[in-house]
Amino acid sequence: MIFTYSGLITGFKISVLRTVIGTAAGLISGSMLAYTLARSDFQARKFISAFLAVTMYVSGGLIPGFILMKDLHLINTFAVYILPGLVSAFNVFVIRSFIDGLPYALQESAKLDGANDFTIYWRVILPLCKPALATVALFLAVGQWNSWFDTYLFNGSNESLTTLQYELMKILQSTTTSATNAQDAANMAQRMAQVSPESVKMAITIIVTVPILIVYPFLQKYFVKGMTLGAVKS
Repeated sequence: MIFTYSGLITGFKISVLRTVIGTAAGLISGSMLAYTLARSDFQARKFISAFLAVTMYVSGGLIPGFILMKDLHLINTFAVYILPGLVSAFNVFVIRSFIDGLPYALQESAKLDGANDFTIYWRVILPLCKPALATVALFLAVGQWNSWFDTYLFNGSNESLTTLQYELMKILQSTTTSATNAQDAANMAQRMAQVSPESVKMAITIIVTVPILIVYPFLQKYFVKGMTLGAVKS
């Protein structure tokens, strides 16, 4: 019965799209910033690191965030799913910690061979950062996949940009509260006539967890190693 809901197909497509694009964009932007902050010859590294650390504890709040998205003309656009979370301080610090543990001689050798900074980042640093990148990728993918409040806040009136989580939240709310009008009540009663609210909740749980469970085994080896970054070693 859940799959007869009209908005689920569109929501699933948008959720998959935002998860793939958001994860890729977050990895690229976060790793580039982490590589820059890991360079000892970058004079502003301490200032930028301190600024990023502050953002982990202090935020502008919901209303200023909404005003900012409105001023940037991101309301009712797909970009509002990607741009606000493009750089995460926590993810940057995770990747930077891993890069700091790599021998700096690797970068010096690449420079002697004529490689520029971007070549060193792309050909030397990134291949060695698979554990950190896999860890951050899992964080980003889970965050993007499970997100629904930004859809409610920024794209709630745009059915073409709805997400799976938002549609499932509406279904869950409809099974636990009264419909707003007679037509909605009739439609929902027809869809859920043979399904209890508890069954709907269980079905929603399966739908939202299975995609991440499928992805996790492929990243498990790197994820476990990446989570030990900074741990005490004997």
